[in-house]
Amino acid sequence: MNKNSSNIMALAPNTSNKRETVCIFGTGDFGRALGHKMIQSGYPVVYGSRSTQISNLIPKDAEVLSHAEAAQKAAIIIIAIQRQHYNFLIPLAEILHGKVLVDISNNLKLNQYPESNAEYLAQLLPGSRVVKAFNTVSAWALQSGTLDASRQVFVCGDDVEAKQMVMNIVRALSLTPLDKGSLLAAQEIENYPLQLFPIWKFPIFLSLGLTAFFFFYCLALDVIYTYIYERNNFSFFIAITIPNRVCPVMALILLALVYLPGIFAAIIQLYRGTKYRRFPDWLDKWMLCRKQLGLIALAFASLHVVFTLVTPMRAFVSWRTSKGIISQVLNNKTEPLSNTNAWISDSYLALGILGFFLFVLLGITSLPSVSNNVNWREFRFVQSKLGYLALILCTAHTLVYGGKWFLSPSAYKWYLPNIYILSLIVPCAVLVVKFVLIFPCVDKPLTQIRQGWERNPKHSE
Repeated sequence: MNKNSSNIMALAPNTSNKRETVCIFGTGDFGRALGHKMIQSGYPVVYGSRSTQISNLIPKDAEVLSHAEAAQKAAIIIIAIQRQHYNFLIPLAEILHGKVLVDISNNLKLNQYPESNAEYLAQLLPGSRVVKAFNTVSAWALQSGTLDASRQVFVCGDDVEAKQMVMNIVRALSLTPLDKGSLLAAQEIENYPLQLFPIWKFPIFLSLGLTAFFFFYCLALDVIYTYIYERNNFSFFIAITIPNRVCPVMALILLALVYLPGIFAAIIQLYRGTKYRRFPDWLDKWMLCRKQLGLIALAFASLHVVFTLVTPMRAFVSWRTSKGIISQVLNNKTEPLSNTNAWISDSYLALGILGFFLFVLLGITSLPSVSNNVNWREFRFVQSKLGYLALILCTAHTLVYGGKWFLSPSAYKWYLPNIYILSLIVPCAVLVVKFVLIFPCVDKPLTQIRQGWERNPKHSE
């Protein structure tokens, strides 16, 4: 009988898991969106507002009371108002004593105030337990349910119990809490939404700088030089021809720059004889933005594919083809098919297609939704082994396509090398050094160092 009773109790619904009431001060966009999401998750919500009249914007299952009445009904109060309005909380200090105050505010610029908003709130209400959270989630994401880009919620606070209570709410809303420590971390958390692609700055500025350089380099050789010495106006090259030369060059160089810091890291570890010393700051920052460099390289490669596909539709190409046909008709002579040129053409196209395929594969596996479903060995195989294969194929594609210009004196306008020659410097250097590093006499000690062996343990730091 006891056994049956226990089974019945196990199958009975657990009525003790009722959500605690949450109070929200503020009926703005974010306060309403957060309240709506909490109601969907089973939390009773009460709003504290200057006006207690029910608005059609407020979630229908929420209660609206004065600030003092709403605060008395909940142990957790979410402060969804701007810092400049915090002073109204001072008369409520006695009611808010011992309660958990969740500061969700953001500023208009980085380090706008000497202290964070959460620390300022804690100074105003020293008897309350202040926690910083939810400031990295947007109202639009809460309302629409598209949380893929903002699922992570940074949480910090000096009271461990209060912080845990807030993190439980975060989990109940199907978000992911990340404990950032004490309230001293609030300044960093508040600055986070104001940063504009912080990891992307170096890759973007580098790409813009190199793009501008190669664009004006091609403009000088293909348009200005031709106009000065041959009196041909090829200014229309700016629209398609020059971009279609710059894009593959940028894609190849940026792909090589993804693997170049790994080469530097291997050389430094071999020189030091240990892995227990930090790399230089510039190398650390470079290695952290390799994913961004690779994605920008993929964007340039994709543009190159699009520009190449539209090339047959260009008026210049049609004119040049018609001119060749008319020339053969007037001379009563048909140009025979050159097997050599046919092989070269098909070879660089095949290399380019295979290289771009691996390029896309690298980009797909770098997505969090994909990389989270593969183990470290699989991820490393794709990003390292197949990555180097993609670099080899793309380099070979450029070599086969641009090889005819390397030894041609007419290609050196103003004694400057063709753009394709410049594009091969970095990738060829990376591949040559990588080839040396895979020799057993070099690879074996490097592997031992990365497994923890040290040449001079007493000098390691």
